Amino acid sequence: MNPLLARINPEHGPRLAALPGELVWATAWMADANEYVAPRLGLPDLAVVTWPEPSDLDAHDERPGLHWKTRALVDWAAGRPFAWIDDEITNTDRTWVTAQHRGQFLFHRVDPRHGLADTDFRTLHRWLTRVEEAPASAPDLQHG
Repeated sequence: MNPLLARINPEHGPRLAALPGELVWATAWMADANEYVAPRLGLPDLAVVTWPEPSDLDAHDERPGLHWKTRALVDWAAGRPFAWIDDEITNTDRTWVTAQHRGQFLFHRVDPRHGLADTDFRTLHRWLTRVEEAPASAPDLQHG
């Protein structure tokens, strides 16, 4: 068993499910997240962002320091608003997405030592609620 599974807080499942918006796995676990992570959180199977093959990454990531997930997330979002919660988000990713993505986005970095905290859930809920209420072109929602 993967030792990271023991770090999953089952109380996060209902809190994630209660957030406004669609939950999607954007994890290196890919479809395995539905088999191993979702049951521990009490979540149903979710859509999964499919990542490029490692051999394809260098050809696409023209900016040094761009996270290997960033381009695929923007492609998946296809102009729609999205929030990315991760422990590896950098300013390089924010800058690239600001230039490449026409929709609203939130990049929210979570401390890997602590995982999701109450403040993270409040930030996500507040941003997602604003996205639901705002016109699609609201630039103040594009931040990290």
